[in-house]
Amino acid sequence: MLQTQGIHHVTAMTSDAEKIYQFMTKVLGLRLAKKTVNQDDIHTYHLFFTDAIGSPGTDLTFFDFPNSRKRTTGKNSIQTIGLRVKNQDALVYFKTRFERLNVTHEDIQTLFDMTILPFQDFDGQYYMLVSDEGIHVEDQTQPWHETDIPEDYRILGLGLIEFIVHDLEVMTRVMEDMMHFKKIQSENNIALFETHRGGNASRVIVKEDATLPLAIQGFGGVHHVAFRVEDDDALNKWIHHLNQIPARHSGYVDRFYFHSLYTRLHQGILFEFATDGPGFEDDEEDVTTLGTTLALPPKLRPYRKQIEAQIKPIQTGSKS
Repeated sequence: MLQTQGIHHVTAMTSDAEKIYQFMTKVLGLRLAKKTVNQDDIHTYHLFFTDAIGSPGTDLTFFDFPNSRKRTTGKNSIQTIGLRVKNQDALVYFKTRFERLNVTHEDIQTLFDMTILPFQDFDGQYYMLVSDEGIHVEDQTQPWHETDIPEDYRILGLGLIEFIVHDLEVMTRVMEDMMHFKKIQSENNIALFETHRGGNASRVIVKEDATLPLAIQGFGGVHHVAFRVEDDDALNKWIHHLNQIPARHSGYVDRFYFHSLYTRLHQGILFEFATDGPGFEDDEEDVTTLGTTLALPPKLRPYRKQIEAQIKPIQTGSKS
């Protein structure tokens, strides 16, 4: 059966590009691997925070749409971004760290077979740290080392993305019949799905709450979630699959750093399929200099002066 290989990246919206840089790097210890612009809106930064080498499955990315409103929490949305850590000791470490840095957080708690630590950023975006302890994960990521977080406690990558929907049965059909995920646990109005080899890097959780209003996107909310496919051949198979369902989609989109396909298989929720390559190393930046320039894909480089004049400079400890 055609399957994705897990979570590729999650893209959220922020009210302040410079503040999210500080939060991601100084609080969570992630690397700024690419400072670029939204390829569909060149007035907007697109910041990619990853592990040390920009591995697929570690990308937490942000748009800062000018004059955006704060998101309205509600149903039919991507609610919570999961970030994997090695074990429960790492959760204890981050709980203490959050208390010291005045980061809004809850207590360490259990969700199905997982131990999690929910927290929020300055915009109220929802996250959870999730422990991989006791859960099989084939992990090839390399946590960023230029951080004060001890090696054993560093964030490994993305995992356990949470959706809130109006009808769990409808979303179950999307996850099982269209996305080819497998439901592995359920309880009351919550279900846990996974794909590929399983583990937190390949899991999503779906909650039903029909009492909520419809979510409205804005800063402090998630824009879309992307799932990993190996290469263009796999991406084309997903295009064929969506044609057969049938489901409306974007067709093949070249993002330079990866190749994509977008579709809305559920009201209010944007799904992306993204290839593992080519990756963030290119003719502008190698692995040692990732995130140190305003990087542009070739199609936007003729407009560099225009772009630099229109976007607000941000201090990221690197060249603009």
